[in-house]
Amino acid sequence: MLSRLADSMYWMARYLERAGETARLMEINLLYLIEAEEDMSEDDRWRPILQIASAEELYEQHHGSGGISTSRVLQFVAAGRNNPSAIRSCLRLFRENARVARDRISKEMWEAVNEIWMSFDERLKGTLTAERAGALFVELRNQVARFNGLVTSTMMRGEAYAFFQLGGCLERADMTCRILDVKYHIILPDLSMVGSALDYYQWAALLKSLSGFEAFRRSCHSGFLPADVAEFVVLNNDFPRSVAFSVDRIRAALQIIGTDGKEATRAACDELCDKVRLSKDEILAEGLHEYLEDLLPRIGRLHNSLAEEFFQ
Repeated sequence: MLSRLADSMYWMARYLERAGETARLMEINLLYLIEAEEDMSEDDRWRPILQIASAEELYEQHHGSGGISTSRVLQFVAAGRNNPSAIRSCLRLFRENARVARDRISKEMWEAVNEIWMSFDERLKGTLTAERAGALFVELRNQVARFNGLVTSTMMRGEAYAFFQLGGCLERADMTCRILDVKYHIILPDLSMVGSALDYYQWAALLKSLSGFEAFRRSCHSGFLPADVAEFVVLNNDFPRSVAFSVDRIRAALQIIGTDGKEATRAACDELCDKVRLSKDEILAEGLHEYLEDLLPRIGRLHNSLAEEFFQ
């Protein structure tokens, strides 16, 4: 498979996953602000979103001393021209990469690509109120899920599919780690909140951000214990957005593609797999933040190895 096409399939999946994950995160944050019914500053409400997206510094450069506000963050995250990870930017790059790989995807996928872009291009550029943005994010999340269903049901299971899966799962693992790390630090420090309504809403918001609330409640019946949430999000092999599930699919995709002569990629994948084989007790003994701080660079090294050995 040509490196140009492999690169496009990989980034097509990454950009779509990033757009969908960001939309879900924004949707749940807007909903959480209503449900929690607490007196929080706009800075406290929205800074974690910028931190998860690694866009805090970029936002401050763009808005200067204007501070963090709901309207500014909505616009910045949805369609900020200076934000390369804005939802609209991700959808535009998703379409551009799909166009490059047009002969490797199904007709139904290509039609859905164009439908997604035309549906959200102008709407994301307009001024977003919290009410309008919430409905828009729900619609986008549903469109992303529909597209992934088309991928599963219409695409041949060859190298192109493997590179698509590789990109999507790598992006998902990265985002899951970032969401857990940032949210865990916000929730955990104040032990007086444990068992309170606010504690419930914060853990629920974290799990809903990963579409894992119902699955967690079915798997764990002891409430929202931090160790149980961390184990579920990181290590549960049956939860599609867990780190372990994503890493297992990354390994499977690389087996289809083949890593003969790709020593850096093979080594990076092995060290990532080794990290998610640790037990819950080993992770908590290391410290969740420290564990995730070690895991994120491993994901980055795998991406860099893929770029060097497959896409150049």
